Amino acid sequence: MWLSPRFWCGAALTLATAFVAGGAAGEPLHYTLDSAHSWVQFELLHFGTSTIRGRLGPAKGYVELDRASGQGSVGIEIATGSVDTGIKPFDARIRRPDLLDTEANPTAWFISRQLQFDGERLVSLRGELTLRGTSQPLTLTATRFACHDDAITRRQICGGDFEAEIKRSDFGMHFGLPLVGDAVRLRVQVEGVRADR
Repeated sequence: MWLSPRFWCGAALTLATAFVAGGAAGEPLHYTLDSAHSWVQFELLHFGTSTIRGRLGPAKGYVELDRASGQGSVGIEIATGSVDTGIKPFDARIRRPDLLDTEANPTAWFISRQLQFDGERLVSLRGELTLRGTSQPLTLTATRFACHDDAITRRQICGGDFEAEIKRSDFGMHFGLPLVGDAVRLRVQVEGVRADR
């Protein structure tokens, strides 16, 4: 599958810390997202009573980091048509043009080239979210991050949980306002496998 240059400019959201944890200084490390463990969950208020929850994914992407300079690029690609709330008619409604508009905009991207660290601990990823053809700044804050060597594959795996909040109206999704919330909480889980080079 062809992925846009914009996506490959920074794809794989979390794994940035992993690179600091392993590999020789000065060598950029490369990780590929594991689709079995990389998803985006979302939450928003419904009529002021309950919370709508769902997920998108699996996420695809990669991370590259130069350990010597502490720089790298991170990003993910998500198929918007993969939205799943557990209620099929509701999923179909969310895919329509006044919400995710999945036919015209089948893909969303997050790209980051600003990785923030506290020592060797990944703190946040500052980047840009592109959804429905609109790009907005977005910072993903790490709530946890860790790496380990997998005994079966004998490859390093790194992953973590990240959080952010967006306003759906910033991306042209006004349907249901204000009865259905504008603020959308994003919870991103990712795991990446170090690529053989």
